[in-house]
Amino acid sequence: MTSTISPPPALDAVALVESIADLVGGNYVFPDVARQLADLLRRRSAEGSYRAESAEELAEAVTADLRSVNGDLHLALKYHAVPVPRERGAAALAAMRREFDASLGGVPRVELLDGGVAVLEIAPKMFPLDWAAQPLTAALSLVAPARALILDLRRNTGGDPDTVAFVCGYLLDGRTHLNTMLSRQGELAEQSWTPPFVPGARFGADKPLYVLTSGNTFSAAEELAYDLQQLGRAEVVGEDTRGGAHPREGWTVHPHLELSVPVARAVNPVSGTNWEGIGVRPDVPCDAEAALDRALSLAVARLT
Repeated sequence: MTSTISPPPALDAVALVESIADLVGGNYVFPDVARQLADLLRRRSAEGSYRAESAEELAEAVTADLRSVNGDLHLALKYHAVPVPRERGAAALAAMRREFDASLGGVPRVELLDGGVAVLEIAPKMFPLDWAAQPLTAALSLVAPARALILDLRRNTGGDPDTVAFVCGYLLDGRTHLNTMLSRQGELAEQSWTPPFVPGARFGADKPLYVLTSGNTFSAAEELAYDLQQLGRAEVVGEDTRGGAHPREGWTVHPHLELSVPVARAVNPVSGTNWEGIGVRPDVPCDAEAALDRALSLAVARLT
């Protein structure tokens, strides 16, 4: 008995780009830019610019055009090699679930270093809190007695703002306002605060805290670094981050293609702005590969 492999679904680039233009025009956080992008996609399609032979090629071409107006790195047509669910937002969750299962729940490293300094790596994502609360609680409780903490976000490429607030709850005392999200119309959409209670032991607000960043640190991981930096709670050590501050939603537009569109913008209560387009600027700039050693030396010197 021989098995047959189903051919990939047909790629109607013209219809796909038209649906993408509609979604971007109707949902992107900045209406003026949204109209420019929708017009650009339709013009490029009419010119025959999207004669791609595969979904992956189309994703690359459309993403380049989506980012050509204002450089928003959350704007993308993402290719998924594995077919993704049709429900709104489901494509990103399916990909994240595979990463979660392969990364000890997003906490791949907890270690005690010299001088009572602990290092905790959160990667590759800030996974949804209903998945990540248990491993994060275990890890954050484990490092709570340390004399100083190094939080490694160099390989973290984003995720759930609720998880950011949860982690901050272990590193701050008292309920703290972290962020405000404004909608496409500029109206208050949501505020982010640390939770009034966290399970397990807190590291607290007084001991030395360092956050490691790289040029790959992105989105919700940037928010964690930025929030702690703006509050004066942590020193950021490493490289400028990628610069993506707009929360996004995803639409499956083809079995292998997910459209990512920012639908709100973040406003930090301390700075009055965010890290969009510029990234989080480290307090102690250095190569990402050297950031752990640099933070450790800073922590040991401070504790001596």
